[in-house]
Order: sequence, then structure tokens, then C-alpha cells
Amino acid sequence: MPRDDRSTPRTTTARLDIPKDWRRTFVPVYDADAFGRLSERIARFLGTGQFLVYMTATIVFWVVWNIFAPEGLRFDTYPFIFLTLALSLQASYAAPLILLAQNRQEARDRVQYERDRDIDTRTRADMEFLAREMASLRMAVGEVATRDFLRSELKSLLAELDREAPLGPR
Repeated sequence: MPRDDRSTPRTTTARLDIPKDWRRTFVPVYDADAFGRLSERIARFLGTGQFLVYMTATIVFWVVWNIFAPEGLRFDTYPFIFLTLALSLQASYAAPLILLAQNRQEARDRVQYERDRDIDTRTRADMEFLAREMASLRMAVGEVATRDFLRSELKSLLAELDREAPLGPR
């Protein structure tokens, strides 16, 4: 009877004829939505007055320290090349994060606009339906005998009966 290969236990040793899938071990799991939310939080913070105050205080401290600190403690002398590099690096990361946040907001706005358009279409259809119903009710009410119409008809009938009736006692 032949052996069933599925029932035999596999060895845990690596086989040389099967290449390893390095991609799974070296590439971290990337959650685009989590990164997008993080970029939105950062972009939201970059657009606040609090960020501007922090940035201004940091730059003023940097410049003052590197001008008035003792020679041995200065880390970026005039013309503040390291400060320029740090600000350029901050700007180079801030711009794509802001663009990513704007793209995500644009996508949310697009979905909201589509919902609003659908609601508007349904509302417009409902209004047209109600307008047609109101018109049909007005036409139907126009055909219904009203109290004033009935009174006028009864008065004319009474007047007609009075004219046709003999003048004798009743």
C-alpha cells in the first residue's frame, strides 16, 4: 500500500530546494489607514497657533543659545547651518503629510458630496411627488360640493319651488 504524503509529519528543517520568502520577514506590516490618521493629526497640529509658538520659541532659543552660550557649548554657530537643515527637514516631512491629510479629507468630502447629492435627488423627487399630490387634491376639492355651493343650490331650489307652488294656504 502506498504511503500518503499528507499523513506524514513534516520536518521543521529548512529545505534547500525551496527559496525563503524574505519579504515577509523584512517588510513590516503597513496600515495605510493608521498612517493616514497619524498624518491628519500631525497636519492638524501643524496648522495651530500652538505649533507656531513652539516653533518660534525653539528657533529663538536656538539662535540665542548659539550666539551667547560659551564657545564650548555652542553646537551651531552663525550662519546656523544645522538650524537651516533642521527646518528644511521639518518642511520636507510636513508638506507630504499635509498633502496626504488633504487627500484623505478630499476623499471624505467626495463621499459626503455624493451622499448629499443622493439626498437632494430623493428630496427633489419627494417634493415633485407631493406637488403632484397637492395638485390632484386641489382638482378633487374643486369638484367637491362645498357648503356655500350647497346653500346656494338649496336657495335656488326653494325659490323655484316657491314660484311653482300654488298660492293657497299651506
